[in-house]
Amino acid sequence: MTAPEPCDISQDMNEIHPEPPSQAGGLFHPRNAIFRFAILIFVSALSFGSYFAYDILGALAPTLVEELGAARGTLGSFYTMYHVAAILFVLIGGFLIDRLGTRKASLMFSLLVLVGAIVVWQARSIPVVFLGRFIFGAGSEPLIVAQSAILARWFKGKELALSFGIALTVSRLGTLFAFNTGELISSQFGSYRYALFAAVLFCMLSILANIVYIIMDRRGERLLGLKDSATEEKIVFKDIGKFKPTFWIVTMLCMTFYSAIFPFTALSTDFFVDKWGISRYAETSGGFLYQVFNSFLHMFSTAGGITGIIIFASMIFAPFAGRMVDKIGRRASLMILGSLIMIPSHALMGLTYINPIFPMIALGAAFVLVPAAMWPTIPLIVPKERVGMAFGMMTAIQNIGLALFPLLNGILRDVTKSYTASLLMFSGLGFVGLIFALLLKRTDARGDGALEKP
Repeated sequence: MTAPEPCDISQDMNEIHPEPPSQAGGLFHPRNAIFRFAILIFVSALSFGSYFAYDILGALAPTLVEELGAARGTLGSFYTMYHVAAILFVLIGGFLIDRLGTRKASLMFSLLVLVGAIVVWQARSIPVVFLGRFIFGAGSEPLIVAQSAILARWFKGKELALSFGIALTVSRLGTLFAFNTGELISSQFGSYRYALFAAVLFCMLSILANIVYIIMDRRGERLLGLKDSATEEKIVFKDIGKFKPTFWIVTMLCMTFYSAIFPFTALSTDFFVDKWGISRYAETSGGFLYQVFNSFLHMFSTAGGITGIIIFASMIFAPFAGRMVDKIGRRASLMILGSLIMIPSHALMGLTYINPIFPMIALGAAFVLVPAAMWPTIPLIVPKERVGMAFGMMTAIQNIGLALFPLLNGILRDVTKSYTASLLMFSGLGFVGLIFALLLKRTDARGDGALEKP
């Protein structure tokens, strides 16, 4: 729903720019952990709105099929359009982060996210939805890259993997809300457009969080004597060719892994309704807020809620997994384990009528392990002045898969009249990811073994 090596704020920069005694005190001083974790909360919220807006169309898939008369291939292409924009703009976003700094770049991307969400909300035809998703993708994926660079800037050498895990938890709360409330909002207010309007409101909240981050980051620079996160060095495109082989293996693993998760969840709500006849939302009496609360209580009994199991698992356990990675390392080994879990999980849902809750819980475990180990590897294998570029390249290649497989998923469903072929395709992606994970461990072992170290 994505690292330049930052300054070690509490040690290296203090040696270079010692603080006068009058500035050193205060519980909320940028040198203190409480300031860093406060900034983490607002940085995590940068992508909350975009995660909700990204998945709300998947949450509404059964309703959109009925009300718009849209084929599943068309619904999949809504995601494809988003990721086409991401492919075009995410690498540019990485360059902008390195050149402009995270503050200016993140605010620019946040505004694009909001504009795209508004266009989708106001769209009265499918082509306009495509336009809105394109604008939305042009801002959303670069915003995730900026978020990663911000975390690297503030947490490198400290709780880097933990910070990624917490950010993932807060961001994916947006996805969880989308899948558990999308159909409920549509039913409660009489139109799916109200759910799209909710996406606009959440994107506005994320912009407010962005503004707070900007204020806090400026204060940190002023009191700690830090340089602006923008670089004065010239960005040379050929520098990408200097990245280590481990970077490219991680990048390919990233593409295959996420291509087996997000394109699946894009239509999994429709899949659970289509194959098992699972309810779209939990019916109950009472006010709207009570019904929202009730939908979360009964998330294992609704199609959207079961889809949200993967996200719920990542929200709860990602911070712990991140902390575990900080302590034990074993990054390549954890990526192997996550890929192994994914293969039978998709195959069981495609070939059997086993209760989908159990394979979805397994997919949730894979979705905790692999990202927690994968994203924090970038600051370990990429020069510090090229972290934004590295995240941009990795996310751009990731989005090639995320553009292709939602469309293939929808087309396979329309042609075969079932999701069996799609699930076998996703299981196959898990197998390809396993090959890359094994290759990563082998390559890392032949080098300095940094990925397996704490």
